[in-house]
Amino acid sequence: MISAAFDVAASASRRAPSLGVGVHLNLSEGVPVSLAHRIPTLVDRGGRLHLTPGRLLESMLSGRVNLDDVETELRAQISMVVRAGISPTHLDGHKHVHVLPGIDDIVIRLAREFDIPSLRCPLEKRPGLLNTVRARKSGSPSILKQYLVARGVSAFARRFRQKLDEAGLQYPQYFYGLSQTGFLNTRLIRHLLDRLPEGTSELMCHPGYPDVDLAETGTRLLAEREVEVFALCSPQLKRLIADAGIGPLSYEALTGLPHAEAVAA
Repeated sequence: MISAAFDVAASASRRAPSLGVGVHLNLSEGVPVSLAHRIPTLVDRGGRLHLTPGRLLESMLSGRVNLDDVETELRAQISMVVRAGISPTHLDGHKHVHVLPGIDDIVIRLAREFDIPSLRCPLEKRPGLLNTVRARKSGSPSILKQYLVARGVSAFARRFRQKLDEAGLQYPQYFYGLSQTGFLNTRLIRHLLDRLPEGTSELMCHPGYPDVDLAETGTRLLAEREVEVFALCSPQLKRLIADAGIGPLSYEALTGLPHAEAVAA
């Protein structure tokens, strides 16, 4: 997706060379990087990407979406980042579309083509539905809905992980934050960190500050983003991380790190 903030983000990334920057592959929202006539099965009449992951999968299975169009657009998105002077450390997908059957093979092929050694594998082994309910002090139906989404994504990610192993590509051993998307707060993050296993773990989060542009995207993650900022910056969690000996790790550091011997978290 061509974002109005792309140039600003790319410039900031170049000024922070030690920052690991990935490509967030998108097939669902906004104006594509490719010209619309080159990817006709992915865009609506206005030339915009519009397929949710569920509709995208259904359209691929029924033959209404051409996988060549998918590869064209994803290659264009990665190329755009590379042309901006950024060497991507990893690939992931908007709404985890990169683990869908058919698309997963394309993403792995593009990772090899662009010499990108790592990918996100959103496989949650222990989602902890009840822990989310307790942390939020709520039994909201949206919590259950997100839990079910996480189960579906993890099912696809299980096969994706096998393909990554076969391709010799890297990924963190453990993944968190999928079933908690939209519900992360200090209490829930603390719960996850208290039980963090030895090895490499990724906590997916969406910190930020809501504004008009964000609201216009239709995302449900608005006020929740600021809650995450507060939680992630809290002195309480900083002390917990320091006391537990947890260290930050870029995707770039995964290269050549055997999964069985990884010790950073």
